[in-house]
Amino acid sequence: MAVKGKVVVITGASSGIGEATAKLLAANGAMVMLGARREDRLYKIANEINVNGGRADYRTVDVTKPEEVEALVKAAQDSFGQVDVIFNNAGIMPNSPMSAVRTDEWNKMIDVNIKGVLNGIAAVMPIFTAQKHGHIITTSSVAGLKNYVGSGVYGATKFAVKNAMEVTRMESANEGTNIRTTTLYPAAINTELLDHIGDEQTASNMKNFYKQHGISPDAIARVVNFAIDQPEDVDISEFTIYPTNQA
Repeated sequence: MAVKGKVVVITGASSGIGEATAKLLAANGAMVMLGARREDRLYKIANEINVNGGRADYRTVDVTKPEEVEALVKAAQDSFGQVDVIFNNAGIMPNSPMSAVRTDEWNKMIDVNIKGVLNGIAAVMPIFTAQKHGHIITTSSVAGLKNYVGSGVYGATKFAVKNAMEVTRMESANEGTNIRTTTLYPAAINTELLDHIGDEQTASNMKNFYKQHGISPDAIARVVNFAIDQPEDVDISEFTIYPTNQA
């Protein structure tokens, strides 16, 4: 498998999609560097992977701080000797109507969902450019493809990710650096995102929706594994992943 032997840096790795992806990639022979803010969770996940015969290390990271993302990538190089893939998965979704004017939450989404992704791209770009290969994977959302009531700012951040990733792919092709990009557009996936919605009505509506439609983060992990597993001359640039019963 092309996954085997790859070194993959994962942000947002302490739960949900990041955790599921780390475990699957490690089971398939990748070496994973886990990054998130909760050290206790990172330790537990990395230990579980290592006990089961995989290879994992971790470092706490706040993706809004460029120096911490750079340190995470450097830690992967120090632990495993190289970096082949970064999975920019960290994100937050405190949705609310625009009329609620929850500007603190707007700014936090911009910092994590946009700047956090850009910090990940910046941290690996010199490495990938020099070695003339690499893979940047990023979690956007179906809210980065369509407009949803209650998701005005969240959707705006995810539309921004879509653009940044596609331009990165195009420029790499023009520059001959062979950097692959993959943008994920998950729909209702059962993660901790719903736990941080402060607007009560929005939170209630979304929790009811996810109870009806939500599926496991393992679904996204399998897609990430598939994307990495392609030959180096193949770049599957976008995936939209819906629960079958979500219209």
